[in-house]
Amino acid sequence: MVLTFDSLALQFKDYTDVKGKIRREVQSGRLTQITRGLYETDARADGKYLAGAIYGPSYLSFDYVLSMCSLIPEAIFRTYTSATFRKGKAKQYDNAFGVFIYRDVPAAVYNLGVKIREENGYSYQIATPEKALCDKLYTISPVGSIKAMRVLLFDDLRVDESDFWQLNLDDIRQLAPLYKSTNHKYLAKLIDGGK
Repeated sequence: MVLTFDSLALQFKDYTDVKGKIRREVQSGRLTQITRGLYETDARADGKYLAGAIYGPSYLSFDYVLSMCSLIPEAIFRTYTSATFRKGKAKQYDNAFGVFIYRDVPAAVYNLGVKIREENGYSYQIATPEKALCDKLYTISPVGSIKAMRVLLFDDLRVDESDFWQLNLDDIRQLAPLYKSTNHKYLAKLIDGGK
């Protein structure tokens, strides 16, 4: 369970040195520090449960979701990529649970294509595969043609082509124009052109 410094201060209010008590809890392994002022009670917690608490609002997306859904061949081990909005710059946090990377997406698409999951007493937000792909394309330098988009998807990113055509293409068609980016324009044209 994720705990803040304030919640721990309330829990340890009878101690004269609250910071010292928290430090001892960390040293004993009963607490693991996630980031300044944020702690986890389970040292083996999956990082996906913590990503939204570390920096937010945010939801898991990009390579983490694409890998989890087997759209890209790379296995993402202990690296959690998340989308934010209006933060202005990318952020990265490294801790005992993994590497947590945060990048902006347009505010207009932030709430779309995101699901809330509950597992093992944790709640977290995660993009659909379609949304994760659109988010990923937003972070890549623009291509100049449908042919270049095909190369980007299937050669550079190594998205499995048969899996790509199994995605909910209507969702991508609805999302793509909202990014207002060249990559999404060519993605939509690729989809409309068919296989």
